[in-house]
Amino acid sequence: FLPSTSPFTFRKLAGCTLFITGASRGIGKAIALKAAKDGANIVIAAKTAEPHPTLPGTIYTAAEEIEAAGGKALPCIVNVREEQQIINAVEKAVKTFGGIDILVNNASAISLTGTLETTTKKVNLMMDVNVRGTYLTSKACLPHLRKSKNPHILNLSPPMNLSPMWFKNHCAYTISKYGMSMCVLGMAEEFKGEVAVNALWPKTAIHTAAMDMLGGAGIEKQCRKTDILADAAYCILTKPKTFTGNFIIDEVLLREEGVKDFDVYAIAPG
Repeated sequence: FLPSTSPFTFRKLAGCTLFITGASRGIGKAIALKAAKDGANIVIAAKTAEPHPTLPGTIYTAAEEIEAAGGKALPCIVNVREEQQIINAVEKAVKTFGGIDILVNNASAISLTGTLETTTKKVNLMMDVNVRGTYLTSKACLPHLRKSKNPHILNLSPPMNLSPMWFKNHCAYTISKYGMSMCVLGMAEEFKGEVAVNALWPKTAIHTAAMDMLGGAGIEKQCRKTDILADAAYCILTKPKTFTGNFIIDEVLLREEGVKDFDVYAIAPG
């Protein structure tokens, strides 16, 4: 293992193709940029093609950043609620890059509301994006992943803890995120020895545009940067495919990997 200052550092994801949902901003984009530094190919499967009135970034601005970081980018308009858009993007990825090595199911809808405050529209959105979207994107990528040397699926979803406290304040959201985690549980076993399937979740809140909308002004002081998830994802995606069926917390994994200073990830150190 060569220190990162060495010009000959082995770039573990060089030439790998990553299909990342919701990669136009936030955590998805951070994971994309980390892989791009290795010279990876990134399929940006996200729905923002035109600039959004309040949210930063489109699939095209993300593509420019990925290319600038050293990767190759393929922006695809994908709303994971539309199965045909997923299938089209997967076909385009395979045609452009010759295959798919890694799928990151990052696209997610969130409403931290109680049962009576959660509109049916929001319930449908969370179930469609989080559970169904993750399931269908995995299904579309799996035939290609099986042909890869070291294939991985990584879902941004929590360890399944059935304590009522995780359900009581936002039942629909928790059900939808646990649905993603159940995809990990099932698919890791179903494709054991063929494709690694794992889940990654942050220990703390992560500062993204979504967090600004949920938490309001000043919330970022309680948050970490998206870099912590990008670094943890990189650790997982460079492990052999025998590393599967794990529910990983970013900080726990990075401590095991020897990271000591977590202040670098803090928005407000301390």
